[in-house]
Amino acid sequence: MTKPNARFAAVMLLDTVLGQGRLMSEAMGGPTWDRLDPADRAAAQRLVLDTLRGLERADRLLKPFLKKEPPLRVMNTLRLATVELCTGGAAHGVVNEAVAVVATGRKTQGYKGLVNAVLRKVADKGPTEWPKLRLPRLPDWLRPPLVEAWGREAVMAMEAAHFAGAPLDLTAKTDPRAVATATGGTLLPTGSVRLDTPGQVSALPGYDAGDWWVQDAAAALPVRLLGDVTGLAVLDMCAAPGGKTMQLAAGGAQVTALDLSKARLARVRENLARTGLKARCVAGDARDHQGSYDAIVLDAPCSATGTIRRHPDLPHARTGDGIAELIGLQVAMLDHALSLLKPGGRLVYCTCSLIPDEGECQVVEALARHPGLTVTAPEAPGIEDGWRSEEGGLRLRPDYWPDRGGMDGFYMAVLQRAG
Repeated sequence: MTKPNARFAAVMLLDTVLGQGRLMSEAMGGPTWDRLDPADRAAAQRLVLDTLRGLERADRLLKPFLKKEPPLRVMNTLRLATVELCTGGAAHGVVNEAVAVVATGRKTQGYKGLVNAVLRKVADKGPTEWPKLRLPRLPDWLRPPLVEAWGREAVMAMEAAHFAGAPLDLTAKTDPRAVATATGGTLLPTGSVRLDTPGQVSALPGYDAGDWWVQDAAAALPVRLLGDVTGLAVLDMCAAPGGKTMQLAAGGAQVTALDLSKARLARVRENLARTGLKARCVAGDARDHQGSYDAIVLDAPCSATGTIRRHPDLPHARTGDGIAELIGLQVAMLDHALSLLKPGGRLVYCTCSLIPDEGECQVVEALARHPGLTVTAPEAPGIEDGWRSEEGGLRLRPDYWPDRGGMDGFYMAVLQRAG
């Protein structure tokens, strides 16, 4: 059997995301994916991410050249090739590879001529027309509530950040300056290291030694709000994949990493082993967990709408259904987490969501439900005054730091139980 290449694997991933409504993280796997070497896997992921970010533009360019939409495998091949052609790909190689992809399928072989003809036209006109097209917009289930919350101009700025994609951020185990020097990255004001063109992650200096882990700069901030955690008993309530657990362990805390999924908890253990850090890993429902802690980090399950710049598959794999249930789960988890805090203990509540109902509103309502609960003003290096929200938390958005490459959308607040 011929070894699959990156473009073939990328088209198969697109088929799963756009045809079955599954996230890329769920779709990566199986015989084709497993037979790719690490470099081809990274290339396939990059191709899919670029295609999903530019999907609206690609479809607009392709429409005049198609009398009717072809089967999904053929359409996704055209989409991927169109994005490549319009962003610097060499026409000869891109077109030939696309024809080769459809030639491999019994049901798609008959479309070789169509793919060749359409992409020749795209190669001629596409690169000029591409930058004239509007920025791809958020889906209808998400854009209106975000416009209501943040305003039209802010949402358009977020869409620009989503289209631009995301650099790679690293959290250092000990010395971020040393990691920045070794990897050629830039040290951000909040302490993360940013790489604009990282290449294959596992090939970066310090990966095998466990000197750092991948973690968006916004996601690294909640733990930093706790300050010095040396010797504290800290619960990471939804731990996988383990970025916050490793931050806490590296800071000298006695960490309990709790997660509902045994499979996801296995990733936490792998990351701890690579970095040489220690934590007690527990599989279970956070709402049933028992214990007494000096501090808790609750990165609650949410819509993940703040991560679209890194996960452009999310708008295509979600419809907005289930957000009400997620909000109810957040309430239950937050209330239970507060019951596990020692007197005077602190809890960082956070979600990677752009929806206020999953962030600011949760904190306002928690303060009303729990007499004596207070919000502690968040303090950490690099925090800007414009991030501070009315109820005392931090609101981060993808359009912040536009000159540095943006950040994930995140909400976080430090809640303190009465002493």
